Amino acid sequence: MSASRVCALSALEQDTALRVEVDGVPIAVVLDSAGEVHAIGDVCTHGDISLSDGFVDGDTLECWAHGSAFSLRTGKPLNLPAYEPVPVYAVTIDGDDVLIDPTVTKEA
Repeated sequence: MSASRVCALSALEQDTALRVEVDGVPIAVVLDSAGEVHAIGDVCTHGDISLSDGFVDGDTLECWAHGSAFSLRTGKPLNLPAYEPVPVYAVTIDGDDVLIDPTVTKEA
């Protein structure tokens, strides 16, 4: 599979997560305060909650329901109650297009 356009770069708000779905895979896309775009699995591994409804702080995304924060770079949980990581996807920027392939995960 090749990468799919998920949104326009100009549509992303800094320090806010946007939920997208590519071939049935829910993904949270985040433009962090440093201007880097990240894509991680949108489902909290603790409570089956959408992470894109959570809070962005630096390079972390915190689940609004139980407070588990996940690294946007590695997908690893940084605190309990979550202890399983979420997938992290490679992001390609082509002009104003944000492209993600949900079959290709980044190595931590």
